[in-house]
Parts: sequence; structure tokens; C-alpha cells
Amino acid sequence: MPELPDIVVYLEALERRILGKPLENVRVQSPFVLRTVEPPLASVLGRPVTRLSRLGKRLVWEFEGDFYLVIHLMVAGRLRWKARGAKPPSRIGLAAFDFPDGTLLFTEAGSKRRASMHVVAGRAALAEFDRGGLEPLGSDVQEFAERLLSENHTLKRALTDPRLFSGIGNAYSDEILHRARLSPMQLTSRMTADGI
Repeated sequence: MPELPDIVVYLEALERRILGKPLENVRVQSPFVLRTVEPPLASVLGRPVTRLSRLGKRLVWEFEGDFYLVIHLMVAGRLRWKARGAKPPSRIGLAAFDFPDGTLLFTEAGSKRRASMHVVAGRAALAEFDRGGLEPLGSDVQEFAERLLSENHTLKRALTDPRLFSGIGNAYSDEILHRARLSPMQLTSRMTADGI
């Protein structure tokens, strides 16, 4: 599942390819991937991408006119840059985003269709996707400790709770705990200062 570091890499790659470029067309292959009807997907067509960001484990494309496309890759969703006009793969293709210099394919290899995209208008609508988690790489030790100890959970559950920490999922929580030599089952209420 793409998590914080993976999403950052996607954003860096997308910045070189689509930032400042107009979204010319979107070809939706799977009717279940688009989870919103208002505003319509057509609202972002022809508009340039003005900013790319991350909201938890979601990619956010900002367009002129205060419109946003929010993409959640979930477990098996992936993005692939191809030649302009490329067709999405028939079985795993969800959507194709056509830009002047190429096409970005949105695919999902899993059998459960969990990946999604939402079109929203205005910052207030975008804020509804924010689960409130602390940005782990943008916080100091005190902020991290306060958030970690704010609820009594296992370390694994605390790290993966998007209301507590933003962008950390199952895979990277395991790596974090392995590197720190801490048990995923340890309760946060029993953490020492060294453990934190």
C-alpha cells in the first residue's frame, strides 16, 4: 500500500510531468472509481494543475478555480506515465488522465476495487479528507510524544491510526517498530522516554 514515502515519490514524479499543464481529458474505465458527482469531473477539464500535495495517504491535485482531485490509491492502486493517448489496461485500468505531454494511467491490480478519486470544490470540501493526523516528519519529539500518548493503544495501532499520525500505514509501521526494536503489541501507556 502506498504510504507517506511512496506518496512523496509519486508527487515528485508528477510534479515534473503535470504541474502547470492542463488536464485535457479523463477517461474513466471503472464507474466505481469516481466517488463524487458534484462538482462533475468535467469541472477540472482544461484547467492547469497549479499545485500537488499529500493529505494523509491521498494525492491532491489542485486546479485553477479552487477545484481539487483527490486520489486514494489504497492497497493495489498505482499510477503509470505513458505516451499520450495510451489505453488503460482492460482488467486493471481505472482511469486515464490525458495531458499535453502524456497520459497518466490509474490502475488497481487487486480484485477488491478500493482505490478512489473525488472531485471537490473549495478548501472546506478538501478539509473533509483530513483525518487530523500529526505529520510525523514535520513534528518535534514533544509533539510526537503527546500524540502517541494521547490514547492507550498498541504501538502498531497508534502509528497506523490516521487520526493520530498522517501517512503511516501497515508496512512502514512495521519497519519503524523493527528499527526501534519495539514490540507492535506494546501499549502506548507503557512507553518510556527512550522508547518514544
